[in-house]
Amino acid sequence: MPEVRRSSRVASKSAVKEEESKEPPKKKVQSKSVKEIEVGDQVPDIKLLDEDENEIDLKSEAENSKYLVIFAYPKASTPGCTRQVCGFQTNLDSLTGLNAKVFGLSSDLPKAQKNFVNKQGLKYKLLSDPSKKLIEVLGAKKSPSGIKRSHWIFEDGVLKVKKIAISPEVSFQSALSDIQNFKSDMKEETTEVEPSHESKADVTNTKEKPAEAEASHDQKDDTSATNTATEEKKD
Repeated sequence: MPEVRRSSRVASKSAVKEEESKEPPKKKVQSKSVKEIEVGDQVPDIKLLDEDENEIDLKSEAENSKYLVIFAYPKASTPGCTRQVCGFQTNLDSLTGLNAKVFGLSSDLPKAQKNFVNKQGLKYKLLSDPSKKLIEVLGAKKSPSGIKRSHWIFEDGVLKVKKIAISPEVSFQSALSDIQNFKSDMKEETTEVEPSHESKADVTNTKEKPAEAEASHDQKDDTSATNTATEEKKD
């Protein structure tokens, strides 16, 4: 009898295994690929919270400023990131004078961003992107995790500059110089070339010549009239 019991147990186990083997394989969940923006693309239509948990609409911000500057840093209150945010703070007056709006960006929560702002005395907003939604679209998401230090410049809502994986110093220095160059190029395009003094003199002389010719013609007419009158007297 004990032998029969063992065989029945073995049979039941094999039956369970057969049923398990018949189960369909689980489908792998494929993550949706995110399209990374490139130069010439519009600013992403994304809203994020700042350090005060106020919602920031990037589209709206781009419409209200000529230039929109967004820079990304790996983690708040770390040495390299501190140099980066302080560099942008140093250049903030120059950037705002060029009609540029500045935002810092990381995956830190608003509370950590708030501490960073207060500690460094920042006068611009830090955006919180825990899911890396914007960071990935901008092309700064680091695999398997993390953030590439980067910055982007939008002009009239269109991406003009995209610099990925750069140093803190290059980030805040080149952002300012790039916008200054944009402004300089715009001035050159709108400046009209004034005529030189020589060309003005030539124009003046050209205008005077018809008057001189007309006066000379009048003198000839007067001489001709005098000669005619003299001839009539002789007759």
